[in-house]
Amino acid sequence: MTSRPTVSRRGEQVPASPIRALAPLAAQAEARGTRILHVNIGQPDLPAPPEILEAIRPPADGVIPYAPSQGQPDTVEAWCDYYATVDVSYEPRDVVVTTGGGEAIGFSLVAVADPGDEVIIFDPTYASYLGFAASCNVKLVPVPLPPPDYHLPPAEEIENRITPRTKAIVVINPGNPTGSVLRQEELAAVMEIAQRHSLFVISDETYRELTFDGRQHVSALHFPGMEESVIMVDSVSKRFSATGLRVGCVASKNTEVSSATLRLAQARLSSPTIEQDAVVALLRNPTAYTTWLRNAYQSRRDVTYDALRTVPDAKVARPEGAFYVMVTLPVADANHFGRWLLTDFERDGETVMIAPGPGFYVTPHMGMSEVRLAYVLEESRLQRAVELLGQALAAYPQRLEGVA
Repeated sequence: MTSRPTVSRRGEQVPASPIRALAPLAAQAEARGTRILHVNIGQPDLPAPPEILEAIRPPADGVIPYAPSQGQPDTVEAWCDYYATVDVSYEPRDVVVTTGGGEAIGFSLVAVADPGDEVIIFDPTYASYLGFAASCNVKLVPVPLPPPDYHLPPAEEIENRITPRTKAIVVINPGNPTGSVLRQEELAAVMEIAQRHSLFVISDETYRELTFDGRQHVSALHFPGMEESVIMVDSVSKRFSATGLRVGCVASKNTEVSSATLRLAQARLSSPTIEQDAVVALLRNPTAYTTWLRNAYQSRRDVTYDALRTVPDAKVARPEGAFYVMVTLPVADANHFGRWLLTDFERDGETVMIAPGPGFYVTPHMGMSEVRLAYVLEESRLQRAVELLGQALAAYPQRLEGVA
């Protein structure tokens, strides 16, 4: 009997998404009639802007062609116009339109790192970086961010992790999953380290507009002399409440980087054509919608944070941006707790679905008591989600007692 073929080690090592790993259990719970409040995934319930909805229409001649690999010219120029509104200067030659921010992450890692090379990343991090790094055999070197506020450690803790194989530092600002917003001096320290060691900075600024309490977002492109070292990763998904459009970009003033990302874009031919056309008008005039969006999420942040503070033994800091909050709970295994919520718990026919913390960490066995919540529901439903979380903790058989 012949043995069956096996998948690659890379294929086996790509981690499951902590955001979607519990989806089969959620489907089973819903099949039993349980209503689930989904705070596990950053799927906004707010409507996309009318400019986008009105622009999604079939072409008059019925033909949907490939777009240029770099992106539709109008879309590329619209990204440049958008960046000008946030005091960042890009030319069309610097920008490649991608199929969402995820493709921009993958392109960036492939452009700067060979298999076995290292990229420094702050831990916990957006889980897709773990998947893309594993798929191209790039080693992520974690720098821990201490809870509950998840701000950067002293500069020497970052610099001590640099080796001859280090190629880049990833900065996600505002932070997913942490909800932290870097201060000017924090980002300046990262940029100085990158400059001193000739490293790229992959700057993920997807949540740029979602900063709360009057905080101003500082871009990695606001540091003179670093223009050719910064690779911008971006997306319209959360900025315009349009996750299903899958339109993002990767941008760099480094001609070698932009040439590499364009060749990667050519390998996959093009990003979706109709979706690119749909975002042009809003990229050119984003401020009214993003201001409204910021206010909506700040209010939701307040409701969620205030509710979490009433949950016994939960540890949480007020999020500063994005629409996520990491919470430390009196549990030893957040993965088990997340499964239990869907298999063994409900109140009045409802339960809550969370994203377990360990899946956001590069470092093994970290985040075992942490969960990420996305405050993407209307405020009454967020209050109910946290209420259910508190009731679940009170009923959880493996709750840790005496945790302060």
